[in-house]
Amino acid sequence: MGFFEKLKNGLFKTKSSAFSGIISIFKHGVSEDTLEELEEMLICADVGIESTEMIMEKLRDKIKEEKIKESEEATAALKSILLEMIGEKEEMKLDTKPSVVLVIGVNGVGKTTSIAKLAHLYKSEGKNVLLAAGDTFRAGAIEQLSIWAERAGVQIIKQSEGSDPAAVVYDAAAAAIKREADVLIIDTAGRLHNKKNLMNELAKINRVIDKQLPDASRETLLVLDSTTGQNAVNQAKEFRNTSEITGLVLTKLDGTAKGGIVFSIKNELGIPVKFIGVGEKIDELQPFEPTEFVDALFE
Repeated sequence: MGFFEKLKNGLFKTKSSAFSGIISIFKHGVSEDTLEELEEMLICADVGIESTEMIMEKLRDKIKEEKIKESEEATAALKSILLEMIGEKEEMKLDTKPSVVLVIGVNGVGKTTSIAKLAHLYKSEGKNVLLAAGDTFRAGAIEQLSIWAERAGVQIIKQSEGSDPAAVVYDAAAAAIKREADVLIIDTAGRLHNKKNLMNELAKINRVIDKQLPDASRETLLVLDSTTGQNAVNQAKEFRNTSEITGLVLTKLDGTAKGGIVFSIKNELGIPVKFIGVGEKIDELQPFEPTEFVDALFE
């Protein structure tokens, strides 16, 4: 099954819960009433008030300038605006050997399983992948990641629960060089006692990477649970204050998520979505394809 089919299947609940009405909204023509109805639907689909207002302003202008009256033309105009909002696909920059992927996010968003799926994805591309169990604070986190590493068929560097995460990263960086790893994926704590502790831990980890792998390409991925709607946007804003986030992983888009969160996050934060989770299986983390995502919503 190709990316588009998996995406359509994964987004089935999303479409049924939120976008199904949007798909058919212009079937009786284009009027101010249908535009107001569309505005309400976009907000209900987690697009967010600020982003919805921007979309509607652009759509009204387009309808006026192009004298749009037909359903197909209005739908095409809406799709083009949504695509413009997401922007072009942004690839992961993994140009060095090893390259580093630092994964952050609060507990419960699917961070550990996303790491495993990412490891599986890169291993299936023929890359030598190494995991670092840097979340040493959450009970069971190391064991959970170890089980996933075995399923993905990749190696893992770990210490005991309660160990210094920076020390784990130090060992992992040394192992990545010695074992000629292509990609080192680092798990981090999802929650410490307070925000300052979390900031300090991430800063320590980044200093270790700077020292041990100074020339390595580095990506910092924030994992967000798409079912939490605008709360995910708020989490991203908090983490942006602690780390230089290069991309987002949106999980659970196959569940009760409404899809619109993709547009809200990109518009409000300017951070690209790089991967989306559309299922529980290890091969159901997909590189984010903006055009196919929008097309799948309207299929």
